[in-house]
Amino acid sequence: MAPKAVNGRRGAEPNFAVSAYQTIMSQDNRSVVTAIGMFAIGVTFLHSSWAEILLPA
Repeated sequence: MAPKAVNGRRGAEPNFAVSAYQTIMSQDNRSVVTAIGMFAIGVTFLHSSWAEILLPA
């Protein structure tokens, strides 16, 4: 009897997007992702007009 064909991608490697998402969401990388996020929020705040509240009167 001939072997059955395998349907689906069970043996295939994940694509780049899935691999990147899994890497970012890994518990091992949580501190790095948090630090990059806080840095991005800080840069966004300092680049906005809200940064004027930091100037002395």
